[in-house]
Formats: sequence, structure tokens, C-alpha cells
Amino acid sequence: MGRVFRSLDDPEFNRFFSEFRFTAYRLESLQRYDVSYEKAEFDLFLAGRQRGEFPGIAQWISETVKPARGAGKLLHRVHVVEEPLSDYVRFECAWAYTHTVPAGEDVRLIPVSSGSWPEGLPHYDYWLFDSSILITMHYQEDGLFEAAEIVKDPEKIVEANYWRDMAVSQSIPFADFYEKRNGIF
Repeated sequence: MGRVFRSLDDPEFNRFFSEFRFTAYRLESLQRYDVSYEKAEFDLFLAGRQRGEFPGIAQWISETVKPARGAGKLLHRVHVVEEPLSDYVRFECAWAYTHTVPAGEDVRLIPVSSGSWPEGLPHYDYWLFDSSILITMHYQEDGLFEAAEIVKDPEKIVEANYWRDMAVSQSIPFADFYEKRNGIF
């Protein structure tokens, strides 16, 4: 077991997002993330408001996405999304990805029917930095963050690289997903 982070605000955890040299990749598997900094915006979205970008996403863009892209680094993620989309995924698409993608984050989706899963991909989240630093993300069933753990096992790191390549090859760019739905979430 490697270093465990109990907070997404942990400076040591966040250091990985500024110090990676080439690539930062995220596999997202949940259909809902219960993140406190999104609560007010998520409630507005559910109420039918068309507000758009919110402070947490603006900060992600200014502190992570733009500096990474400006330095020629690749920041990308693949989110496996079940259709019909959950309210949270619709919110994430409409209020987050529509802002992070134009800022330079490569967001890709693997749409699957409800209850199915892409063969060969894990059903949990992780970050992979520079193909060599693996951090598994642990959540409660309701999407509440529990911990992030650095994994040192070389076999697990190689496996995460394989899963990344598999997920990217099975995914579609967010822009294509958005266009197919005429921007309606």
C-alpha cells in the first residue's frame, strides 16, 4: 500500500497535477460523484437553470488545464457513461466538459447501456501520470470520495496503461457525443 490521500484538497495529491511531465490520464467509472464544491451548481442544474461554468471548473481550467496545455502536456480522461445518462453525468457534460474541452482537456466518453460495462475495463477510477504513477480513486457507493492511493506495484501500473489504451481506443471525443445530442443534456 502506498501513500493514501483522504482529501482532494491535499497539497501533496494536487502536486501531481502540476508536476507531471507529459501526460495525466483519468478513467472515470461512476455515474455520480458527490463532491461538495459542486453541490450548489448541481442543484441549479437540476432546477433547470442554464448557468454554465462554475467556480470549481473555472479553477480546474485556470490552475490545471491551461498551464498543462500551455506546456505541451496532454491532460485527458475517458468516462464510461451509462445511457440513459444520470442527472449527474448530464450536469457534468453540460456544465463541466463544455468548458474544459475548449480549454484543452481531451475528454472522451464510452457510452454503454445501463447495467453493462466495456469488456476488459475496470469498474473503478484512477489517475495515471506519465504512464508511471498510478493513483487509484476510492468512492462510496453514492459517489462520495473516500481516498486516493498511490500504487507502487509495477504490474498494476502496466495494467493501468493497458486499460488506458483500451479505453481511449473504445471512446469517442466529447465533441462528437455533444454534437450527436445537439448539445441537449
